[in-house]
Amino acid sequence: MTSTFRLEKITPATLDAAIGLRVRPDQEHLVAPVVKSLAEAYVHPGIAWPRLICDGDRPVGFLMAFFDIDWIGDGSGTDLRSGLWRLNIAAGEQGRGYGRFAVESVAAEIRRRGGTRLTTTWHPGDGGPEGFYLALGFRPTGEMSGNQRVGEVEL
Repeated sequence: MTSTFRLEKITPATLDAAIGLRVRPDQEHLVAPVVKSLAEAYVHPGIAWPRLICDGDRPVGFLMAFFDIDWIGDGSGTDLRSGLWRLNIAAGEQGRGYGRFAVESVAAEIRRRGGTRLTTTWHPGDGGPEGFYLALGFRPTGEMSGNQRVGEVEL
């Protein structure tokens, strides 16, 4: 059987599947639940890009990207960034390539929009996703966003 990974927009038909996704209990402190991400997407239209990650017809995860945000937040527009805002892979679905697919999909969308780098953040420390992001080519920038490390990869 061949797996077909794809992204799907969040619609009334997919909403319950999206908000029903849960990471492992030991990861819950590392990433916001999907329902919070969807609320943030609602208040940041045009910036947030929420998508359900599916393997065939089966929902296996959720991602939310962001495009052209004023990273410094001073209104100058001197440091616009795009990247991965959230990544939630369901507890029983981890380790099957869905996370890599999600990051590659966000990278492709950023390139399609003319971008050349992908930014993300993660909680440093034991049990966090740092190894995953470093293995995909992300390098820490030396910045922190709240209590999260900032990493980037050139596209």
